[in-house]
Amino acid sequence: MASSKWPAVVEADLPHGYALTSSGRVSGVHEAGDVFKEAPFSDEERLAMDNALTEATRATKVRFNIYVGDLGADTAAGADALFATTPEAARSVLIAVSPNEKAIEVRSGHDVADRANDRVCQLGVTAALSSIRQGELIDGLISAVRVMAAAIGR
Repeated sequence: MASSKWPAVVEADLPHGYALTSSGRVSGVHEAGDVFKEAPFSDEERLAMDNALTEATRATKVRFNIYVGDLGADTAAGADALFATTPEAARSVLIAVSPNEKAIEVRSGHDVADRANDRVCQLGVTAALSSIRQGELIDGLISAVRVMAAAIGR
């Protein structure tokens, strides 16, 4: 019988905005301030995004990160500053969306820059645009992650 110092998680007891993933990991959203009365994405959308990120990371050994929020007036500089704070930045990819500026910025770390190059990043953005233009942000981001992961390979 397996045991752990961590108690079993009961999905029904999780706060709003959190979901138990198929791998047993808890995925949650942190809402800054009282901007939204409820989480901007459904549990299903967050779970689908988490699954896409997990699958892409496992398949490529590149850590994928998603950011949706304000990057400032200079979205490129905002993405550069944000990327430096992401976990394992050297071996990761950041897809950052600044909805108010209608901008998508992609950054890749120096350890994976040969695999997650400009062409791969552009493929990801192109894959996302159609869904995002139709108002399906999560679907667009999932498409971007999947296309980039397929292009990166192992």
